[in-house]
Amino acid sequence: MSGVAAREAALHKPYRSLRRQREASEFGLWVFLGSEVMFFACALAGYAVYRVLWTEPFAAAARETNIVFGTANTAILLTSSLTMAVAAEGSRAGLRRLTLLCLGATIAFGLAFLVVKGFEYREDIEKHLVPGPGFRLAAPAAQVFFAFYWLLTGVHALHMTIGIGIVSTLLVQAWRGSRPLPSPAFETAGLYWHFVDIVWIFLYPLLYLAGRS
Repeated sequence: MSGVAAREAALHKPYRSLRRQREASEFGLWVFLGSEVMFFACALAGYAVYRVLWTEPFAAAARETNIVFGTANTAILLTSSLTMAVAAEGSRAGLRRLTLLCLGATIAFGLAFLVVKGFEYREDIEKHLVPGPGFRLAAPAAQVFFAFYWLLTGVHALHMTIGIGIVSTLLVQAWRGSRPLPSPAFETAGLYWHFVDIVWIFLYPLLYLAGRS
């Protein structure tokens, strides 16, 4: 039994170092983000193909999106990236109060994003901009545009919800003291949050600014 315990201790010994934990967690997250990038890249490539084929109908459909909601959410996400970055740096420096405040602000911005998106979805439904029976726009290509719109923004909102859950968990753990501030989990969560924000930076011009130049 002592030999088994010794082997297990030797197996886990490298991960007792914070540097090793950080390298392992970041590597695992980059692998996960790579798979997410492939998903969004395929969806955006499909969008690009149809936009080239139906340039004018796609531009006309894009003008039906609410640019006020889209711009507001862009500002919210960019600000949330700042607070998440400060939280990650604060945790590395051992600044507990700053870390907790910035994590809380990041969660608040994430919830604000979802609230704005909820109002936008309600407006889209009231304007009959959901592909299928009763769709308001006559051009068939407009339904294709809004199919991409609902797919991309819906999946993005799902990722945002997951990010809020992750950051909320870290906030509770940091507040209770069950997770030490130097833990690499804060930086890893920051990477995920920034990825979600970067995806939106691509979606905003494609879905909201097209046809408005």
